[in-house]
Amino acid sequence: MKITFIGGGNMASALISGLLKQDFSTEQIDVIEINEEVRARIQATFGIAAVADMIDGLASDTQNSDSHVIVLAVKPQQLQELAQRMKGLLDRQLVISIAAGIRSSDLIRWLGGYQRVVRAMPNTPSLVGAGVTGLYAASEVNDQDKRTAESIMHSVGTTLWVDDEDMLHTITAISGSGPAYVFYFIESMQTAGIKLGLSKEEARKLSLLTFQGAIKLANAGDDDVAALRARVTSKGGTTEQAIATMDADDLKNRIIAAVFAANTRSREMSDEFGKQ
Repeated sequence: MKITFIGGGNMASALISGLLKQDFSTEQIDVIEINEEVRARIQATFGIAAVADMIDGLASDTQNSDSHVIVLAVKPQQLQELAQRMKGLLDRQLVISIAAGIRSSDLIRWLGGYQRVVRAMPNTPSLVGAGVTGLYAASEVNDQDKRTAESIMHSVGTTLWVDDEDMLHTITAISGSGPAYVFYFIESMQTAGIKLGLSKEEARKLSLLTFQGAIKLANAGDDDVAALRARVTSKGGTTEQAIATMDADDLKNRIIAAVFAANTRSREMSDEFGKQ
C-alpha cells in the first residue's frame, strides 16, 4: 500500500506518526504540501518524501493505483479547488477526506463523479493517539477499501462506521466538538479551585487527574454513568449539594442544547460548502 497525504498539517502529521508506529515504512508514505516550511518539517521529522507539485506526487505510482490511498488533509475551504485539480489524476485510488463538513456527494461532484471516496471525521485527541473517528463510505467503496480506511484511522485511535452520512453531524457534535466541552468543564473546575485557595498548578493537576480517574472508572465496567454518579452522590453530602446547584441551573439540558447547536451548525456548514 502507498499513502499520499495532500496537506501536511497537524492531523496529517498525527496520522503519519501513527502509521509509522504501526510498521508502515517511510517508502509507503509521502506528502504533497505547498508550504516549504511544512515540507521541511515533515521531511526532518519523519524522513518521508514531501513534494510541492500534485502531479508529481500522484503520478509516481500509477501502476499500483488499486493500492494507492490519497488522504485529503486540507482545510474545508480549500477542498473544492483541490478536488477539481485532481479530476484528471485519479484512476483507481481510494480517496479519504478528513475535511470537516464536506459531504461525500459534493466531493464526488467536485472530483468529476469519482466515487471511491470515504469520509473520516477524526477529533483532536487523535494528535496524541487517543482519538475517535467517524467513518462513512460512498456506494462505490468495497469492503477492502473500508478495512484500509479503518486501519489508517486506527493509527490515531478508535473508529465508528455509520451507514447514514447524516450521522457524521452527530459524531461531529459529540466527539468532534466534545473535547472542547471537556476542556471548558476542566477550565471551570480549575478556576473554582484557584478561587478556593489552590495554586494554578495545584488546581490544574487536581482537575486533570479527577477527569482521568473518572474516565478510567467509567471504562472499567458496564455501569451506566448515571449509576456511577449516583454512587458518589451521598444523601446530604457535598456532591449532592453540587449536583443540586447544577440542576437548579438546568445544566444538563443546557449541555444537551449545546450539542444540538453544534449538530445544527455542522449541517449548516455542509449546506454552505455544498452550494459551491
